[in-house]
Amino acid sequence: MTEADRLPPLPLESMDDAQRAAAEELIAGPRKAVKGPFIALLRSPELLSRVQRVGELLRFGSVLPQRLNEWATLVVSRSWTQQFEWAVHTPLAMKAGVARESVESLREGRRPRSMAEDEAVVHDFAVELMHHKGVSDATYGEAVRLLGERGVVELTTLIGYFVMLSMVLNVAHTPAEKGSEVASLPPLPR
Repeated sequence: MTEADRLPPLPLESMDDAQRAAAEELIAGPRKAVKGPFIALLRSPELLSRVQRVGELLRFGSVLPQRLNEWATLVVSRSWTQQFEWAVHTPLAMKAGVARESVESLREGRRPRSMAEDEAVVHDFAVELMHHKGVSDATYGEAVRLLGERGVVELTTLIGYFVMLSMVLNVAHTPAEKGSEVASLPPLPR
């Protein structure tokens, strides 16, 4: 077994009815394919179905602007050194308006120096939440001021969602998609 094939894609002919139905549901939605974490999650089709619906709401129906949504995803991806999510979401973040310099600083494991105010709040909120398992009153207050209570709840859930997907991907050893031109994440310093 190689590192990349712990939970490889399932051929259509080897799927049971529940797996086929979950795959078809995913393909019919905005993702249009079974890839990334959903390859591994297909082993539990009901779980895949429920997880992907939560992700669809967070990614495509959130009150958070796409720029902040994608930025938060990159912060989580960097924290977990998750190559698949990093490669998928880096172009989306930059297309949504995140500066290349911010993305590159984050890729290198540094806090970007020149982020927009809302990007800095999302970055610090995500880092604090993942590192301390909560956020300070000051961080919470800044997030509510800029994002509102609903935005804070959706940001918190988005962070948790991508932490979960990063865990699934890292356990499955799912590589970044072939042909990605996004620079890989280097290991973080210990």
